[in-house]
Amino acid sequence: MNLNQTPSANRIHIAFFGMRNAGKSSLMNAITGQNIAVVSEIKGTTTDPVQKSMELLPLGPVTVIDTAGLDDSGALGILRTEKTMQVLCKTDIAVLVINAMYGMTSFDEQILNQITSQQIPYVLAYNKIDLKPDLKRQITIDERTVFVSAATGEGVKELKEKLAHFAKRKQEKFILKDIVAPKDTVVLVIPIDKAAPKGRLILPQQQVIRELLDIGATAVMTQDDNLADTLGNLKTKPRLVITDSQAFAKVSKIVPEDMELTSFSILFSRYKGNLERQVAAVKVLDTIKDGDKILIAEGCTHHRQCDDIGTVKLPNWIRKYTKAEPQFVFTSGTEFPQDLSGYRLVIHCGGCMLNEREMQSRLQTAQKQNVPMSNYGTAIAYMNGILQRTVRPLNIELADK
Repeated sequence: MNLNQTPSANRIHIAFFGMRNAGKSSLMNAITGQNIAVVSEIKGTTTDPVQKSMELLPLGPVTVIDTAGLDDSGALGILRTEKTMQVLCKTDIAVLVINAMYGMTSFDEQILNQITSQQIPYVLAYNKIDLKPDLKRQITIDERTVFVSAATGEGVKELKEKLAHFAKRKQEKFILKDIVAPKDTVVLVIPIDKAAPKGRLILPQQQVIRELLDIGATAVMTQDDNLADTLGNLKTKPRLVITDSQAFAKVSKIVPEDMELTSFSILFSRYKGNLERQVAAVKVLDTIKDGDKILIAEGCTHHRQCDDIGTVKLPNWIRKYTKAEPQFVFTSGTEFPQDLSGYRLVIHCGGCMLNEREMQSRLQTAQKQNVPMSNYGTAIAYMNGILQRTVRPLNIELADK
């Protein structure tokens, strides 16, 4: 897949970390061949994470991210450091840029501990080696170590090759290829409501259609109002019906029981996260009481409509199902609480705008704090009494049917 074919969330995210003036921005510019980040001798020039999606050979489509120095000081420095730490959550490969003039410092060691604790593949790039060439004889070299100079270009090619080496280890994942075969027919139910973007489909729908075409299957698209007629006009039974989760109640009554049914959100929960864990977590809805805090999190930011699924429809369905008045908290985009201890349940969107690393990081944050985390699709299916049916196509069985 080239750059134009690869959604941002599916690109390999390479982030540059290190102390101020280690040369992170200069090295990133040298690797990409572009002046993406502002370069200056003044410490703290990079204030907020700067990212750029591009084609980086020999890796392919990537997103490169420059971050503020983690030794930043002062009140603003603390905020910048927090932003930098957020980047770790979505980093597929970390480049720890070490100033060769000083070698590995305590700050570098702290950053490295954070990287390794999150099991992120990394490269140690000793920058400014042209100013301290004798360092090569003092450092033990392994597959993760490279000596570079952003100023002269020394070692830049080797660094790119090391990044490509780690990128190849990333296993390609699929949305449907293990359950849909060539020549199968899949019906996609795509409601067109106020929240639907005019003139285009949302990303999960686009990705599912593209993968079905890659498989060699046939995608039939319809709205929920036309679904009964669409199914009646098909000559063969579809392999699968995929609907927008918010139409589950209506669609499940139209689709015969002998037809497989799931949703875009559930598919992306499996694709980006851990569907089994999210299926198990949704049972907490049966124990929700007045005042319980529920976090509803989305991976993207968008203009809220009057019938927005995350802030309006889902809370209303939960109130109706639980017969309680929980306290709802909403987050979107990169903002996701690291302290979830006060929540009874987290319900997350499908995460189409987040890469797998960031979605997994959010799941792990919840798991470490023993807070159940589910998904829009699984929660809506559960409240409609069809969860077993909607995860059956994905070979998942509920513990209690």
